[in-house]
Order: sequence, then structure tokens, then C-alpha cells
Amino acid sequence: MTAGPLAIPFWSEAEVSAAIRPALEQMELRRVLAYPTETVYGFGGGIDRDSVDTLVRMKGRPKGKPFLLLIAGSEMLAKLDLRLPSFATNLAARHWPGPLTLVLPGGEKRVPEALRGPEGGIAVRWTSHPALQRLIRAHAEAVTSTSANRPGVPPAMSTREILEQWSHVIAKGTLRVLDGGTLKPSAPSTVVDCTGRAPRVIRPGSIPAAVLRETAPRLIGDA
Repeated sequence: MTAGPLAIPFWSEAEVSAAIRPALEQMELRRVLAYPTETVYGFGGGIDRDSVDTLVRMKGRPKGKPFLLLIAGSEMLAKLDLRLPSFATNLAARHWPGPLTLVLPGGEKRVPEALRGPEGGIAVRWTSHPALQRLIRAHAEAVTSTSANRPGVPPAMSTREILEQWSHVIAKGTLRVLDGGTLKPSAPSTVVDCTGRAPRVIRPGSIPAAVLRETAPRLIGDA
């Protein structure tokens, strides 16, 4: 199966501009988008409860397993009412936009509890993917994100994989695919818990702990 009309081109500047409206319409309907990121393809949409419920049902995600939020500007953190300890501010200043996910405290009145992780915080990354940044800015809010794959299957690196695995959901309109081409293999984002007194690596990834310690010397883990 090829992308064809089943996926919206999301590569050139003109294609991205043309894709913004149908992508926003999909999110307004509380449905799911598949989109390229700087690491793998992701599934996501609005952060409201109905959109999150649709994403949970579609992916068959276990309860209590949260989603990442992608942003495209520091003002979105304030809109979510998330707090950055000083060490998190330093990490963000050095590594955002980029493959660093920070688990932040706050957001009790702005973010559905289904998005809160076991650490008690909300996982956030400022994506460095230019086309996705444009979409998020047009949406004017964070979007949810989880890897675009079925359980036990590697995260999708191309639209073809998504179309093969999720054709019935696409046919129903629950899922709409933005085709950003085949992504280059890369390590996942490094995830750092910032809800405690010191930052702690909870998933090693693209940015080594030694590099993170240049701006957060008290970093725990991933030695």
C-alpha cells in the first residue's frame, strides 16, 4: 500500500501550508493525526479529554501510561501552567528545540490527569521538526504524542508502515496521516524527570547524560 490519497503530503513548504487546514480540522473533530517528528512518526491530537480518549481507544493503550506533549514555544508551557525548576530551565535553554523530554510539575488545572505520568509530572518536548512546529503554532496549543505503532512493533519511520498497520482506522476517518517522507534512523529523545529536587534520567536517548550535566551538574542516572 502506498501513501497516495490516503495521506496528506507534509514535506515541502507549499505542502505543509496546504496540510495545516485539514490537520486542524481533524483535531477539531477530536480525532487523531499521524505526523513525523525529529525521531519517529507519532500519533496525537488535542489535549482535551475527548481527544485523549479517542487516542487511547485507537491505540489500545493501557490505563496509567501517559502521553508526551509536544510544544513549539515557551509560551505554551505557561498556557499549560507547568513549572520549570531552575535546572529544568537551564536544560531547556540549552537543548530545546530538540530530542530532550522533560517531565515537569504543575498543570493540575490545565492538563487532563490521563496525561500525568507515574512521576506525577507532565512529559513535554519542544519539537525541532520544522513542519510539525508550524502545525503546533497554527493549533496554538500543545499536541499529544505517542509512537505510531502497534504493541510489539517498532515505531513507524514511514507513512507506508502506518498505512499497512492502521488502514481500517484511516478508512473510518479516526486517523489522518501527514506524510513527511521516510525518517532517518535516530535514537529516541532523552527523558529527564524534573519533579524532584534534582533532575533524573528515566530514559537514556539522543543526548548523553555527560552532555546534560554540563548544564545540570546534579543530574542523577545514566552514568
